[in-house]
Amino acid sequence: MSKKKESGGRVIFTKEMKRGYTILFPNMLPVTFTLISEVFNQYGYRTKMLTETDSVVVENGLKYVHNDTCYPALLVIGQLLSAVKSGQYDDTKLALMITQTGGGCRASNYIHLLRKALQKSGYGHIPVISLNISGLEKNPGFKLGLGMVRKLLASMIYGDFIVWLRNQTKPYEVQAGDSDALTEKWTHQLIERFRHRRGLGKRQMRGVLREIARDFAAIALVENRNKPLVGIVGEIYVKFAPLGNNNLEDFLLSEGCEPVVPGLTDFMIFKINNRVVDVDLYGGSWIKKVACTVMQRYIEGYQREMAAVLSEFPKFRKMGSFSDLQRLIKGYLGYGNKMGEGWLLTAEMLELIHSGAPNIVCTQPFGCLPNHIVGKGMIKRLKDDYPESNIVSIDFDPGATRINQENRIKLMIANAKR
Repeated sequence: MSKKKESGGRVIFTKEMKRGYTILFPNMLPVTFTLISEVFNQYGYRTKMLTETDSVVVENGLKYVHNDTCYPALLVIGQLLSAVKSGQYDDTKLALMITQTGGGCRASNYIHLLRKALQKSGYGHIPVISLNISGLEKNPGFKLGLGMVRKLLASMIYGDFIVWLRNQTKPYEVQAGDSDALTEKWTHQLIERFRHRRGLGKRQMRGVLREIARDFAAIALVENRNKPLVGIVGEIYVKFAPLGNNNLEDFLLSEGCEPVVPGLTDFMIFKINNRVVDVDLYGGSWIKKVACTVMQRYIEGYQREMAAVLSEFPKFRKMGSFSDLQRLIKGYLGYGNKMGEGWLLTAEMLELIHSGAPNIVCTQPFGCLPNHIVGKGMIKRLKDDYPESNIVSIDFDPGATRINQENRIKLMIANAKR
């Protein structure tokens, strides 16, 4: 099949490619992204989430990405290139997919860096699909219809909910592995329900969330559940991705802690809310503001469903809301501070402190200037206002040794246990 290109040289993912091409995309949130992959497959695509974590990933990233680029770009591009070069796939019927936010962060340029790396390694014929809600790049063979978007949003809500419950049961389970087994069970069940368009409306979703919570509440737990709560915040990729943070959640579990990880939902609402704030601060289309406001309220409605269900199960800690984060950040940062994770990162640390988890690991890709400002740069102010806060900032990059990272986290945990 001849490859169609734009005037700028970008290889287009055409309608003809949809039927026979395999689309690879990097992993960030294992539960949520597994659901998302299945949603794509249910709409006729053939997608695969990559899980490779060996040293070849970093080697390929270092070889084809300039080392001034942030660590997540190096890992994501390295993971995709490793798969392309592995020989497992027919590269003449292969496409890659990567998210693109469109903001001022260097993450907006990952897609261009990936295309450059493919060109340098002899795979310039492989199309790269931009997954975005901003209309940045379009491909005739890949479209996000309303039905698909609805399922993608449901995947995010269910993924956040399952991980929230798993993290509260896994550290205390009597039978090791119960929480992971239940996570796998519900991931498969949700895939089947999506296939039959069930569990998507708010009323149906509340019922499914209640079923999930009931199952996790039935897991037998030890009586003494007083482990230190350790929050994880930071740049979105190294905050969530086991590859990016050296399996940080597992490490915290092994050190006798309960990890607390704010979910993806707040970040998605934050990105939509940024467009509303832009119009308020700088002017622009009122139609855009109204559309984004409607979308924000729609997702916040699902977030309230999670909170409502959790309120029925005293065994579990409640989730905060996006409006809680907006309230907490007042007096610290303005809503116009949106580069990287912007004011949201500081707000998540405040939420953790207020909810009884003052021990926090702030994950930072080395050289990520926005997050060094709203993450590491805000720690002193938070410690001044909340002396009980116990925050450590950890840099993640190819030159950072895992043992050094873990030793610094262990020191924070020792302070927590005291």
